[in-house]
Amino acid sequence: MFAWYSGFTPEQRKTFWACYGGWALDGMDVQLYTFLIPTLTVLWSMSQAEAGVIASSALITSAVGGWLTGILADRYGRVRMLQVTILWYSLFTAASGLTNSFTELLIVRSLQGFGFGGEWTAGAVLMGEIVQARHRGKAVGTLQSGWALGWALAALLSTFILTQLPMEWGWRVLFFMGATPALMLLFIRRHVREPAIFLRSRGTPHAGGLAQAHLIFAPALLRTTVLGALVSTGALGGYYALMTWLPTYLRLERGLTIFSSGLYLGVIIAGAFAGYLVSAYLADAIGRRRNFLLFALGSLVIVAGYTHAPFGNEAMLVLGFPLGFFSLGVFSGIGPFLTELFPTGVRASGQGFSYNFGRAMGALFPALVGFLSATMTLGQAIGVFAGAAYAMLVLAAYGLPETNGKELAPGDRPIPLGTGAHSPPAS
Repeated sequence: MFAWYSGFTPEQRKTFWACYGGWALDGMDVQLYTFLIPTLTVLWSMSQAEAGVIASSALITSAVGGWLTGILADRYGRVRMLQVTILWYSLFTAASGLTNSFTELLIVRSLQGFGFGGEWTAGAVLMGEIVQARHRGKAVGTLQSGWALGWALAALLSTFILTQLPMEWGWRVLFFMGATPALMLLFIRRHVREPAIFLRSRGTPHAGGLAQAHLIFAPALLRTTVLGALVSTGALGGYYALMTWLPTYLRLERGLTIFSSGLYLGVIIAGAFAGYLVSAYLADAIGRRRNFLLFALGSLVIVAGYTHAPFGNEAMLVLGFPLGFFSLGVFSGIGPFLTELFPTGVRASGQGFSYNFGRAMGALFPALVGFLSATMTLGQAIGVFAGAAYAMLVLAAYGLPETNGKELAPGDRPIPLGTGAHSPPAS
């Protein structure tokens, strides 16, 4: 089952854990805010719409940061940009604890988003380039499961701190703890090296950077770029619409205490962790497209039932596991899929744009859910936008070629703008 990992060299294992730890702690820093929405709405008299705007602003800037990181990673290296982004999101998460108003938090969380978005791009490309093609889905997908661990850590910390410390400054302490990922830099600087395939391609005339980033919009790659962005939009839009508002939904419409909300979220997080791992293995076993379709359809069914059917709290607890399993598991296939779709010279640029365009579009969903909740229940608003997002994912999934098992090569270079000599990867 773990042959892909046992076959790693010691250096590859250190790279895996550096990327895994960076993504897990990224997830912790991002999810801290979702647990603080009920507290901040009371302390600052924020509306749900304003809380949603803060969440969406960070997601929009994360999209910009993710694409810029991809461009810079093609020019300066995946490992270097991994370090920069981890330091960035750590510092601005801690700075959130110094804010005193909606406007101040909006600015700081927007700045935090640049690092949050960039870390995924650098880490996913780095991992995708060091692993064998037949194990890429398992390795990169397993990396994705770090998000569930970071989310669980955020839930545990928020539950403990917000119940043990006074409301007025407990939220500040929680944000200050977001600085801890910066310690990862010591490990990365000492143990992690650039992928050989990237180093071999740097000296070519097609070496990446700002001068080459536009090639992902050349005729031969444009369809791949657009459809990859739509798949990402569907997956991320559904996730953001649901998970940004889930803690608030459980408290306001289900009448749960912070402890019982933690129980519900714990079941969802456990389902997410299992979904990431199962999806990672299925991506290699049945192919990228079938895996997307399976998890998107499962998400549509579960989200509709979770937010609209009149289930009792006990049934909702049980449904939490498949909710996390399908809505989060779908992400395991995105990293390896995008890595295989783009040539080496613009791989990080293409992967960064496609994923983070989806993040930017998906970032609109939390704010729209907040505004729509003024005319319907919050649960119904979540269901409307999550359903639309997963439908988009289903429609886009089969418009892309199957890349399962594709070998990467440093000579797989971007084509000049305006030509059509290079076709998308074969099915």
